[in-house]
Amino acid sequence: MSVHAKLNIPLEKVLPKHIAIIMDGNNRWAKQRRLPSLAGHKAGVDSVRSVIEGCVEYGVESLTLFAFSSENWKRPELEVTGLMELFMLALDREAKKLNKNNIRLKVIGDTTRFSESLQAKIAKVEALTANNTRLTLNVAANYGGRWDIVSAAKTFAQDCIDGKATPSDLNESSFNQYLTLCDQPAPDLCIRTAGESRISNFLIWQMAYTEFYFVDGFWPDFDKHSLGDAIRDFCTRERRFGKTSEQVEAQTRA
Repeated sequence: MSVHAKLNIPLEKVLPKHIAIIMDGNNRWAKQRRLPSLAGHKAGVDSVRSVIEGCVEYGVESLTLFAFSSENWKRPELEVTGLMELFMLALDREAKKLNKNNIRLKVIGDTTRFSESLQAKIAKVEALTANNTRLTLNVAANYGGRWDIVSAAKTFAQDCIDGKATPSDLNESSFNQYLTLCDQPAPDLCIRTAGESRISNFLIWQMAYTEFYFVDGFWPDFDKHSLGDAIRDFCTRERRFGKTSEQVEAQTRA
């Protein structure tokens, strides 16, 4: 059965190739159940597994998950420590499954702030899955959109100093090559859970033309069926990229 048939979407509709998700509401999910905050984050890992399964089933090429922002260090120390331990545990448990299912892992963000053991684990799993092609799973950890842009600008400036580039070489396309997701298409769809309607410094360069889908439910309640709902909603949108509806329709017919 085709993906369009599975999702009950007309064949002429273009499906998203790259989906970005701001996984919000783990803490509130736990509080509603009078559980410690880390219980919500652990429950959120199950949602990650389900959504990855959905992306594979629905033919998504790239999935980018906002796991830990550069601002999240401000959270209580116990919660941050627990999150780092959970990240390490998830890498240990999921590495072989990712590789077996032909999924590539890429961690984007300033990983230098993580412990040496966590940095080593990230590098090991990235190397293990580097040649996988079914889905690229980008995990944004200690990531910020402004950090991404500033880092790219610094690298370009250094290339100019080293004689590898000149200021006149800089345009949107060339600058994009210095960003963390330069090897992948820009996100077509961004999903945010827990009733919030902002991007919180996530992929602010890459999401210039991204469609947004906001969900009231918390992240641990989100699964591959919820992902299917988001994709169906995406397929009702008309993506014009500055053109008129008539131009888009003519291009589709061509």
